[in-house]
Amino acid sequence: MTNHRIALIPGDGIGTEVLPAARQVLDVVSRRHGFGLSYTSYDDWSCERYLREGAMMPADGIDRLRDKDAILLGAVGHPGVPDHVSLWGLLIPIRRAFRQYVSLRPVRVFEGVCSPVRGARAGEVDVVVVRENVEGEYSEAGGRLNRGFPEEMAVQEAVFTRTGVTRVVDFAFALAARRGGRLTSATKSNGIVHTMPFWDELVAERAARFPQVAWDQEHIDALAAKFVLEPARFDVVVASNLFGDILSDLAAAVAGSVGIAPAANLNPEREFPSMFEPVHGSAPDIAGRGIANPLGAIWSAAMMLDHLGHPAAAEHITDAMASLLARTDVRTHDLGGTATTAEFTDRLLRLL
Repeated sequence: MTNHRIALIPGDGIGTEVLPAARQVLDVVSRRHGFGLSYTSYDDWSCERYLREGAMMPADGIDRLRDKDAILLGAVGHPGVPDHVSLWGLLIPIRRAFRQYVSLRPVRVFEGVCSPVRGARAGEVDVVVVRENVEGEYSEAGGRLNRGFPEEMAVQEAVFTRTGVTRVVDFAFALAARRGGRLTSATKSNGIVHTMPFWDELVAERAARFPQVAWDQEHIDALAAKFVLEPARFDVVVASNLFGDILSDLAAAVAGSVGIAPAANLNPEREFPSMFEPVHGSAPDIAGRGIANPLGAIWSAAMMLDHLGHPAAAEHITDAMASLLARTDVRTHDLGGTATTAEFTDRLLRLL
């Protein structure tokens, strides 16, 4: 029997509440589909550890993860630790050390979930945002000068490489070819004079390799508006690190709740482990109350199974999610219901 080694990093806030729910689902589905999952849990890799020891994870943390087949992450962030400290101390080093250069973020409007957007209807909105995940606007190039003086300044440099752009664009075009043959590229070349024209040129260059894919490009401000006004129009959207981050959260809100949204940080060549995480973050305002929506973590776990070569098991999970939302009134608080995390997970397990 195939056995996969999974690293579990609950992290902070509601991450410690939704990751156990995802593990329960994984255990049921793996038994049903005849493969094994063995877990190694890193419970203290968190902001609490940072406050205690000055580091989000041990110095050899990356090496401890290197032999795993996949990583399932809960959330990162705590009000007592600046976000740039927590993210650059755990999440971003993992993405970069393991060349997880594709952030894959699917968004669907499920039957039974009321979108706040009038035109977002179940069965019509099914978008995948392909976000460049290791360079772009989120680079380490730059610095602070003259701290504490009136002329204090900060410089942040975006880094776009031919290799970095073409590999994520190729991934997005190939995905569009498998789905519906439509791709939109997010840009801002009318205002950002160097990096975005370079991005546009490379998208057009790579498009020639995928003649079956119809594609266009949209400036990011107009694209954000159209995500709200015409969400069903889009299929695959490829974007830089910053633009993809913003668009995927916007799309998740259009779909009804950021609590549902999953993400995969992929190393497509499979030379290193990929990492899977819900988009919702640590949500300190509701942490510890047992009311977090576990669907983002559970859907992320399904994406992990698909990546590990078990598409039927992944579909088993997403079908059960869709059935629960369409056929029952069980909802967590973010979806207008009263179910706790445990009650919602329990009902999903019964469907599985």
